[in-house]
Amino acid sequence: MKNYVYMTDKDNVVTMIRQLNAGEAIEVDGVKIKANQDIPVYHKIAIEEIKTGETVVKYGESIGTASCDIHIGDWVHTQNLESGRGRGDR
Repeated sequence: MKNYVYMTDKDNVVTMIRQLNAGEAIEVDGVKIKANQDIPVYHKIAIEEIKTGETVVKYGESIGTASCDIHIGDWVHTQNLESGRGRGDR
């Protein structure tokens, strides 16, 4: 059973449906992704390198831009993601 939600090959993050502890790994499309930090349940983990300013894609849709470089296995949340949701200027 997969412990994450991954919708499309456009996604560069997956959403965990259980806590993933630092050092634990998941397998996405045959690639092992090791968590660099604890990933809380229902939070996102990067499955690709995402450079500052690049789009973060979840469920095939943009959810914002990286506010700093995000490495494979990083927890993706407010510390490294500028959300595009609810903004009228974008």
